Amino acid sequence: MIEMVIGVIAIVALVSIALEDVFHFNKAKTTLFLGCLAWVILFMHASSHGRTEHIQEVLNENLLDIASLWLFLMATMTFVAYLNARGMVSAMVQRVVPGELTFRQLTILLGIFAMLLSTVCDNITATLVCIGVVQAFQLEPKERIRLCVILVFAVNSGGVILITGDVTTLMIFSAGHVTIGELLKLFLPAIGGVALLILLLSTGPSRKITAENATHQIEWLDVVIGSVFLSTIVATMVFNLLFDIPPVLTFLFGLSIMFMVGGIVHTFKEEIHLLQYIRQIQFETLLFFLGILLLVGALKEVGVLVWLTELYAAVDPSFSSYLMGVISSVMDNVPLTAALLKAEPQLETSEWLSLAYAVGIGGSILVIGSAAGIVAMSKVRELTFMQYARYAPHVFAAYSVGYGLTLLI
Repeated sequence: MIEMVIGVIAIVALVSIALEDVFHFNKAKTTLFLGCLAWVILFMHASSHGRTEHIQEVLNENLLDIASLWLFLMATMTFVAYLNARGMVSAMVQRVVPGELTFRQLTILLGIFAMLLSTVCDNITATLVCIGVVQAFQLEPKERIRLCVILVFAVNSGGVILITGDVTTLMIFSAGHVTIGELLKLFLPAIGGVALLILLLSTGPSRKITAENATHQIEWLDVVIGSVFLSTIVATMVFNLLFDIPPVLTFLFGLSIMFMVGGIVHTFKEEIHLLQYIRQIQFETLLFFLGILLLVGALKEVGVLVWLTELYAAVDPSFSSYLMGVISSVMDNVPLTAALLKAEPQLETSEWLSLAYAVGIGGSILVIGSAAGIVAMSKVRELTFMQYARYAPHVFAAYSVGYGLTLLI
């Protein structure tokens, strides 16, 4: 009974997100409400069965994971808020890309850039940086939505190639099922899927577009903060690989260096102190993440993930991995992957690679299926669940082709 109740709450949450444009009710509010409601019901059920202590421990574990993600997001978004406010992203775009180019050329450049960037840094950071690139151009709403769809898919695609890009890839690698050299074989399927999506979304007339002029003069302090940001990304990868230091700790350390630099420089031409850039973060993004992760944690607690692992073992691995990727478009791929690893399926190396591709990229099919999609939807006003869903068939086709290529490895 409790499983059905939590499942219904999760379905209502998904519907409320999908129909946000119809009811005009903020998705962060509804998701947070339903996520908290699910856990209130779980506590009531546990209390009636004398299992309150167990459910408290589960909630504490869930909140710890959420807090780590919140702090990581806060640190990353503060860096990006400063760089955007200072016009550094726009300035870099103007220096790297031509002053004028076609929309088709921009889609190709953005897809390649997003994919390469996400191989060496986490998906959230890569998404935020790529959104800054998109916002640097004078685009129509429909064009901005198309670019966001491409960057979400490209970011998730790049993340599966190396253990530095996606948590699920790192989990499969850490379990000893694949090596870094074997993971590199996923480059061809990943680029194949991205190329197809770019082709599908760049058809038709392609008008000339220009980058918006940078509104701020880049000063030495901006360069220093930008260098701290890049150094933090590199340090996050190196420290995690060498010393298993959590990425959230490294990013908070980098953020503290940013604030220390601001404290050393006593004269500011800006109206606000560096520390105040935290106030420019759109906390709606964080609240939305909180609600989503609370719901996923509740689903995990009532055993939905156990059903999925049983479903995985019931059919051929080639099809079941493909199906898990589709399921990850509505469910967090981290607990899904953890459940599959715990089930210890007997797979060949090529089948583990196919699974890594599926759970890493399948979440792109719906905007709520990956951290990249949630960040993009929260940062780009025009990108809603329904607007993204219009291109779900294109993304599904690109995912399917990419997955098909993994079967040839």
